[in-house]
Amino acid sequence: MLFGQGGREGGIADGRLKRLVEELSAAVQDSLSESEQIAEVIAKIRAGGYDVSLVLNATIAIKKREEEPVRHAVRANDRLESSFNAQDIKFLKSMHISVDK
Repeated sequence: MLFGQGGREGGIADGRLKRLVEELSAAVQDSLSESEQIAEVIAKIRAGGYDVSLVLNATIAIKKREEEPVRHAVRANDRLESSFNAQDIKFLKSMHISVDK
C-alpha cells in the first residue's frame, strides 16, 4: 500500500515520483527475497518441522521538502552538537523534549 502526499492512499499524482516509489518497493522486496541470511533462518525453521510464511508490511511516506528548512542549532560548551529542522522540533516537542534555540 502506498501513501502519498497528505497521507491519502494512492495520493501520488506525479507519475515520475510514483514510478520511483514503485521501484523502491520492488527493490526492497527483491533484497528481502535474495537475502541469504533470511533464507538460512527460514530453512532452519522448516528443518524444525514448521511451515513458514513471511508477510511484511511497509509504508512508504512521501512528503514535499520545505523550501528552506528552518534550522535550530543545539550548543554545548560553545560547540555545535547537532541541528534540527522544523519537523525535528515538532517531533521532539511531541515527546515532551524542549530544545533551546
